[in-house]
Amino acid sequence: MIYLDNAATTRPDEEALARAQRFASENYFNPSASYGGGFAVSARLKEARENLLSYIADPAKFELVFTSGGTESDNQAIFSAARRGNAVTTAGEHAAVERAFAELKNRGVETRFAPVDRYGAVDADALLSLVDEKTSLVSVIHVNNETGALNDIAAIARRVKAKNPRCVFMSDGVQSFGKILVRLTQEIDLYAFSAHKIGALKGTGALVKRKNFSLAPLIHGGGQEGNLRSGTENVLGILDFAYAAEKKFSSLSEDGKRLKRYREMLWDMLDHGLFMRISPSEGSPYILTVSAEGARGEVLSRMLWERGIAVGTGSACSSKRRFSRVLTACGYGEKTLDGVLRVSFSPETAEEEICFAANEMNAAAKEFKEKL
Repeated sequence: MIYLDNAATTRPDEEALARAQRFASENYFNPSASYGGGFAVSARLKEARENLLSYIADPAKFELVFTSGGTESDNQAIFSAARRGNAVTTAGEHAAVERAFAELKNRGVETRFAPVDRYGAVDADALLSLVDEKTSLVSVIHVNNETGALNDIAAIARRVKAKNPRCVFMSDGVQSFGKILVRLTQEIDLYAFSAHKIGALKGTGALVKRKNFSLAPLIHGGGQEGNLRSGTENVLGILDFAYAAEKKFSSLSEDGKRLKRYREMLWDMLDHGLFMRISPSEGSPYILTVSAEGARGEVLSRMLWERGIAVGTGSACSSKRRFSRVLTACGYGEKTLDGVLRVSFSPETAEEEICFAANEMNAAAKEFKEKL
């Protein structure tokens, strides 16, 4: 099986999982226990926290809270920050942000959505025009999970803070952490990411917050995570997360360059009479989204599965919709929306897999259209 749906989830890295496994089979102690085993596990969690934070932020200015994943991190950030006035986001957000904003509206917070361009990147000027003295939160996705479009969150956050210094700025970094170079600036208050997008287990995520930001807990109980996320820590998941990240960040730049070459190779090998490109050339090297206009992406995905290739049709979290909400906001018509395929890579993707996938994608699209 050639797996090219890594934006949905990744195969757990065997080396990272093997390193973490002893914390499920041997050192399985509760980190809050007052004896030696508990202290030892607690120390390893502290080390994992520090290492994960150091990859993207200055530990003197930021701190990290472990969560169950990107969705929880996004929700905790949003419901902590947006309690009054209005909240601003983009039409290109992941469902975790979009649905949380729908709930904000139910709670009496006005929600405002900035338009995106044809690639899914936000119109920064339009977003700034929505920010006023009553804006409590601005949320801008870092890498669009459906197209790979990159938003310059540092520049946008700087402009937001210049207009309203009291406004909180957050970003969903689920598709950027461990994939592109990230360094949080002082204007970015909150940043969410997830373990299973970088070769770790599902069920673990993190929320990075600026140190003087007052985060409100979603889950109350024993006071873990500095009273910000109660519940016995997922030690296996957290340490697997840290070990997978260690491996990813050790070759981040080299992987990015190679996968960008693979992405462009795949596009060059696709029949441009059958496929149109949606992803920008300057976006994430990990995602290439195309459309076989007039075909059905979900049918093509099943055809490719039968040929030994796994590709997505867009966000796995929005798979029940016929048309992508995000790509609709990009301005595409129904014929384009119907034929969408999202091909997404990992550092384990091989060049020969790209060549095989391109040939099979061409064959599947041609076969579909010949039957019309």
